Amino acid sequence: MKTLITLATALLMTLPTTAAETGPASLRVEPPNWWVGMRDGALQLMIHGAGIADEKPLLAPYPGVTLKASHRADSPNYLFVDLAVAPGARPGELTLTLGRQTLRYPLLARAPGSAQRQGFGPADAIYLVVPDRFAKGADLGRAGMKEGMARDDPDGRHGGDLAGLRRHLDYIAGLGFTQVWPTPLIANDSERYSYHGYAATDFYRIDPRFGTNDDFGAFVAEARAQGLGVIQDVVLNHIGSGHWWMADLPAPDWVNQWPRDEAPDPAGGMGTQVTPAGLRFVETHHARMTLQDPYAAPSDRRRFTDGWFVPGMPDLNQRRPELATYLTQMTLWWIERYGLSGLRTDTYSYSDRDFLSQWSARVMQEYPNLNIVGEEWSPHPAVVAYWQRGKRNHDGYISSTPSMMDFPLNTGLLAALTEDDGAFTGLTRLYESLAHDFVYADPARLVLFDGNHDTPRLFSLLGRDMGLTKLALAYLATTRRIPQLFYGSEILMESPVQRDDGRVRSDMPGGWPGDPVNAFTGAGLTPQQRDMQAWVRRLFNWRKGEALIHDGALMQYAPLGGCYVFFRYDGRRTVMVALNKTAQPVELPLARFAERVAPGQHARDVLGGGTQTLGALLTVPARSPLILEIGG
Repeated sequence: MKTLITLATALLMTLPTTAAETGPASLRVEPPNWWVGMRDGALQLMIHGAGIADEKPLLAPYPGVTLKASHRADSPNYLFVDLAVAPGARPGELTLTLGRQTLRYPLLARAPGSAQRQGFGPADAIYLVVPDRFAKGADLGRAGMKEGMARDDPDGRHGGDLAGLRRHLDYIAGLGFTQVWPTPLIANDSERYSYHGYAATDFYRIDPRFGTNDDFGAFVAEARAQGLGVIQDVVLNHIGSGHWWMADLPAPDWVNQWPRDEAPDPAGGMGTQVTPAGLRFVETHHARMTLQDPYAAPSDRRRFTDGWFVPGMPDLNQRRPELATYLTQMTLWWIERYGLSGLRTDTYSYSDRDFLSQWSARVMQEYPNLNIVGEEWSPHPAVVAYWQRGKRNHDGYISSTPSMMDFPLNTGLLAALTEDDGAFTGLTRLYESLAHDFVYADPARLVLFDGNHDTPRLFSLLGRDMGLTKLALAYLATTRRIPQLFYGSEILMESPVQRDDGRVRSDMPGGWPGDPVNAFTGAGLTPQQRDMQAWVRRLFNWRKGEALIHDGALMQYAPLGGCYVFFRYDGRRTVMVALNKTAQPVELPLARFAERVAPGQHARDVLGGGTQTLGALLTVPARSPLILEIGG
């Protein structure tokens, strides 16, 4: 296996790693290379260089490749060149003449089976990491970027990198996870808050404080060798104000801007504002339901999608055809070049929805078995369901995105464990949240999470209650969803209960030399932390091999007496999950669950070990989950 990793890494190192390497130093070409054998043979090159827009490109004869057209935008320094790569074209090097400059452009062979790659699904479990806060493996320092390291600053860069993440892939795999999702790794050359990765300044370059593009390739190869797929975090909605485009926009409408006389809410201080670069913008009001609301004012819809998050994140206008093509090709480039198993798409609904429909269709056309999960931060199932593939929407909107983050069920789970039980509260919230699965086209492909980089830590939200935390994670692992765990939940990492991003994304203990506590070796962990880590390892390794949890049917029973019970089953076997949130043991009469279980059957306790023959009553320990394998 190590030989395969070495060969894969060597292959990656032979490819161009930056746009400048595909041609003369005076030209920037993106995407920096492409492939033969793609299902859609259209390819548009964005070429940037002084006065390049006035040049007429000439393509040297190349079998199967045709120069279709070229055009300029407003800036004289951009040229868009349209090529067609026929199905029978062979790998090689294209030669484009642009005035006195010659561009040699690589056309590569696709990896065997690339189009048929299997994306993540219900059989997987995802481990989410913030790379800057996970582990440091190299001494990369500032690496020529604006922001240096300041580990004592919760909002600064702490120095985690790809080498550190790669070093601990065995830890992630050992916990039972099969996919790793790092928050964005591409260049974010901002003066502050650059560590989180969501303000890109170069779409084709790994941030040098994390490593190089080759380091990323080695990381993906090593992850694959450990049985882990890599999910890339993609941001289509916005860029960072330091993105290289901002010094020379291809056209004024490349980013969403407002005329001076348009001020949606001047009284509220949300009118047209001007960035230091002189761009006019309006801040988004985050009113996401305007896209589905049949009564929404068009100006509200526009403000949601075209508004900016903050002055430092220019909002992209995907209605611009060249930009839409650019973002789509950029997405395909990362998947194809590095062998990704899926995408997580940030701030999904903020992008132009017609673009999202076309983008998702193009990605899935090329990789029919891939998975994309979109972030739609709404507690309403109908809103989340709108964006999932297969949903028959009231307005005819069509999406090809297979999965969405399940914020509604996450909301229900937290409510179930923090509210008193009642007709509409507590465990009833969880029961009814899952009952809303009828609105989804494919609920099993939704991603349910304990928390993420934007939410307070689970253990803190649950009042540092070990039992409630185990109940939450047991539900995460056994319900009809793809589970995602935020790094450090397995060792009870904490944060303020109000949103505080820097502290939510605190350092993984042991990721830096000299750390007094080490999650990877167990040194310095409290008994409670060691217990939870071992428990999570047992739970998710069991889930990894339990096909019934991956694709079995689900039947749930309305909560009673502080206990909620559901079953995963097929025609032969059954798993019973009982969640008791009370401070006392609960005795469940099995007669209530006669559709799925009966006295006299044999059951194995998944988490506690041991077997038993079921009687008329089943005892569920206080503040605990009970998971039983029944029959077989």
